[in-house]
Amino acid sequence: MKAAILTDTTKCNGCHECVVACKKENKLPLDLPRRWDLDDGLSARNWTSIVEGPQQSLVRKQCRHCLEPACASACPVGALHKTSVGAVVYDAAKCMGCRYCMMACPYGIPRYEWQAAVPYVRKCVLCYDRISAGRQPACTEACPTKATIFGDRDQLLAEAHRRIRDNPGVYVNTVWGENEVGGSSVLYISNVDLSFLTGGHSPGTKPLPSTTALAMEAVPFAFCGVLTLMAGVNWIIGRRMNPQKDEPDE
Repeated sequence: MKAAILTDTTKCNGCHECVVACKKENKLPLDLPRRWDLDDGLSARNWTSIVEGPQQSLVRKQCRHCLEPACASACPVGALHKTSVGAVVYDAAKCMGCRYCMMACPYGIPRYEWQAAVPYVRKCVLCYDRISAGRQPACTEACPTKATIFGDRDQLLAEAHRRIRDNPGVYVNTVWGENEVGGSSVLYISNVDLSFLTGGHSPGTKPLPSTTALAMEAVPFAFCGVLTLMAGVNWIIGRRMNPQKDEPDE
């Protein structure tokens, strides 16, 4: 099974039960309102949110758990990786705080703990522990209208296309997440265009890791090169600061 979530925005009533369940499951503290977080409600303390789209539609926003995640490919230390069940998870013990993942994500999802003394990157992990134990994510379990449901990705794709086919006057003929940047484990169907989630443009269908592979392969060599250069500069400066060491003894 490849775990996935299908969100049908026509069924969302904005109750925020999914948001509350996510915070409770992940033991996330109350958020502190900041100007840079008010656009979509996501932060290091809020891993999912409800945003208003066109025509007053309500859309749940969360990590899309890409099939070939750009965040994982951009991380030079492997702090993010795609699991066999479909979730993209994060290992804080490996993270060095470079925030390359934040710049690489086409959906702008990962957030940084700016207020923490030892900050980490935070995002939805698809309730990896729960789904590994055969349970569903807390958010889908809590949804009273079944606007967001959990299951196998292939089965959810079939269900999404069935709903569109049976209700052509209700839905836009698109399953968001089916093909964008290689596809994702979080899928959407809607009665409005959801391109506003990516700034009004399509991220394309090509997986992003293929565009970063050459750059990331060069990272270890760049680190070694910089380290060697710094050691050389330090040696030269040291000689200039202590010229007497090079003078022969009388």
